[in-house]
Amino acid sequence: MATGKFNPFANVSRDEIAAIYASAKLPPHPLVASGFLSVGCMPCTSRTTAGEDERAGRWRGRPKSECGIHTSATS
Repeated sequence: MATGKFNPFANVSRDEIAAIYASAKLPPHPLVASGFLSVGCMPCTSRTTAGEDERAGRWRGRPKSECGIHTSATS
């Protein structure tokens, strides 16, 4: 039997996430104010700079951009 990881927010847009935060009255993640536009685990996350894509700080310098998020049994 294939096992995998599931992230319920894998296919949710930034606007949808913002709406969820607003409706739940959640504060922004504290690392966003420090330049982390996409927050993952410690070893794969770095700050982004002005003009960079929001995912540029994930696995910087490597071909991957996700940390264990799988959407199919073969991932």
